[in-house]
Amino acid sequence: MLCYRDGEAGAFDVLYRRHRGGLYRYIVRLCANAAVADELFQEVWTNLIRARASYTVTAKFTTYLFRLAHNRVVDYFRAQGGRTALSLDDDDPPGLPELPASRRDQPETALEIKQQAARLIELVSGLPAPQREAFMLQLEGGLSIEEIAEATGVSRETAKSRLRYALAKLRHGMGEWQ
Repeated sequence: MLCYRDGEAGAFDVLYRRHRGGLYRYIVRLCANAAVADELFQEVWTNLIRARASYTVTAKFTTYLFRLAHNRVVDYFRAQGGRTALSLDDDDPPGLPELPASRRDQPETALEIKQQAARLIELVSGLPAPQREAFMLQLEGGLSIEEIAEATGVSRETAKSRLRYALAKLRHGMGEWQ
C-alpha cells in the first residue's frame, strides 16, 4: 500500500489480486445479496483508491482494508434501517477466484464433508451478528484478535470474547451433530 500511495500504480494490482477473494467473500456473506455485495466490494476498493494519498501505516494493511469494508457494510445496513443478514450458501457467487480442488475422492467422504459443511453453515448463520462478523473476519481475512478489534471498532477484549463465544457455539453445535 505504501508503494501504491507513493505513486506506483502496479502496486494496486498486487493488492487487489492478493485480497479480492477474501474481501469479497467477507462482504457477500455479511450482506446475503450478491448484487449488493458487488456494489459494496467496488465501493471499498474505490474508497481505498480515494484514501491512497492520505494512507498512513497504523496497522497491517489487511486490517485497514477490512476496516474499510466493515464501515461500508455498517453504513449500508444503517441506510437499510439496521437490518443485517448473512449468506453462507454452498455455492460461492460468480467471480470469486477458483480454489484448488480438495481431496474428496471417495463419495462417502464427500457426502460426510458436505453434511458437516451444511451444519457449520447453519450454525454460523445462527450466531449473533457481532460474533458472526468476528468469526468471518478471522476466517476470511485471517485477522488476529487485535486486528478484528481495530476493524470493528471495539476493544481487544470485546473482539476476543466475540470470537471465543462464536467458536464455542460452533464447536458445541458440531459436537452435538456428530
